[in-house]
Amino acid sequence: MLLLDVTIVYVALPAIQQDLGAGFGEMQWVIDAYTVTLAASLLGAGTLADRYGRARIFALGLLVFTACSAICGLADSAVALNLARGAQGIGAAAMFAASLAILANEFQGRERGFALGIWGAVTGASLAIGPLLGGLLVDGLGWRWIFLINLPIGLLLTGLTLKVLPDSAKRNPRPADPIGISLFAAASLLFVFGLIRGNEDGWASPPIVASLAAAVILFAAFVAFERHSRAPMLDFALFRIRAFSGTALIAFSQSVAIYPLLLFLAIYFQAALGMTPTETGLRLMPMTVAIFVVAPISGKLTSRLPLRVPLGLGLLLLGLGLLLMRGVDATDAWTALLPGMAVGGIAIGMISPALAAAMVSVLPVEESGLSSGINNTFRQLGIAFGVAGLGAIFDYRPGISSPEQIVSGLHSVALVAAVIAIGAAVVGWLMLGGHRATPQPAESDAIATGESAAAGG
Repeated sequence: MLLLDVTIVYVALPAIQQDLGAGFGEMQWVIDAYTVTLAASLLGAGTLADRYGRARIFALGLLVFTACSAICGLADSAVALNLARGAQGIGAAAMFAASLAILANEFQGRERGFALGIWGAVTGASLAIGPLLGGLLVDGLGWRWIFLINLPIGLLLTGLTLKVLPDSAKRNPRPADPIGISLFAAASLLFVFGLIRGNEDGWASPPIVASLAAAVILFAAFVAFERHSRAPMLDFALFRIRAFSGTALIAFSQSVAIYPLLLFLAIYFQAALGMTPTETGLRLMPMTVAIFVVAPISGKLTSRLPLRVPLGLGLLLLGLGLLLMRGVDATDAWTALLPGMAVGGIAIGMISPALAAAMVSVLPVEESGLSSGINNTFRQLGIAFGVAGLGAIFDYRPGISSPEQIVSGLHSVALVAAVIAIGAAVVGWLMLGGHRATPQPAESDAIATGESAAAGG
């Protein structure tokens, strides 16, 4: 549900735009309002999950997410839709922060690897299923049903969560950090605002310069505050652990390279080739098939190989797939994208289970909520910054851009995303070393060193 609500909207954006009379920037906010608030709330939600019980916070997040889905489906303006999407992201954060921690707490050994493999396969599949499901709903029932469909599912899952999911809480949870959360959220929102509005308002215009400068200042203030806080939301000493830093880098980079691309492919299929939302979703099916085939295999191998093998090779393949997509021409049939999409699907299938395992294995098992929260924060920031930043490169103008301009923008986006993916593969390979998807001991030397450094700071 969480990742579908990122990808499912891609093919629906033209219909939403036409119905609500919105601009391209406002449509980018349909994605980024959700992902930015999700990223900004994840670490705080992880703290609440550790303190009050992971299943309890998971259920609360489900209720918030479901209620906001109803508001999204009833929105009568782009502003109302984006505000509801932002609130929906807060509920999603509670679910994200608790989910991996619950799996890591309930399963041990090989069973944990199997459970994380399923989790990763589902998240990877949602990436590819979203556009097709979105297309069917938009063409069949209307764009509002991409949100309204969450209501019965969310209510059912909330009941099941309260009935069958075992609860767990940390004995000595970290206190909340409202100042850190506020600084991080404000900085992220201003940075995304500047990237989204830059082309339209002018990169040298006072509002854009002010928003980007303020974002940098607030990020610096966030870092300074967290480094001197007794109970930081984000303990920067953790980044001295190479495997942890490598996982965060990969979580961010793969999201920049994967998720925004679906938005631009949807625009290409619909605006340049004149396809319907359903036809667009069907054209993305090769990625779906590749993910379904590869993800279970990757999940099984994740517990047997160093994590850098599936993650590094997956990112390299992703870069190759993106470069293959650059071969498409404005006069080509959509099948020119097939090789790149197939390779990209294989890459996503390799990355998803291994990344899920890495998120909860680079810190001790009792810190799995914190670890998954931080890494999912970087994952969601990658989506938000990717949609905003690559959207500025794509520079799409509805009603103005010709097929040639759309293809040119797609080429530029694919090149930048490929460079990011390949660069992350190289750096991540070096940082992860021989780390494997096994739980770390509670009193690991790395964590002790990090905590001592934090206390000394």
